Amino acid sequence: MAVKIRLARHGAKKRPYYRIVVADSRAPRDGRFIEEVGRYNPIATPAMVQFDMELVDKWIAQGAQPTDTVARLLKNARENA
Repeated sequence: MAVKIRLARHGAKKRPYYRIVVADSRAPRDGRFIEEVGRYNPIATPAMVQFDMELVDKWIAQGAQPTDTVARLLKNARENA
């Protein structure tokens, strides 16, 4: 099973809010997921990004691949921490 760490969109129209989730790559974007590992709010000033780094590291060690966007957010979070 290919597992991805990706964004799941929530929020209202024109007001996106994302959960960062671990999900099977075949599942729909906002569908079933395995575990929530963070949150991302691009509307906030500055943008709010929260990760549970222990969970993220655990899933990456087990072979989960972050998407390009999540990889960028992770890199920025690790640099600012």
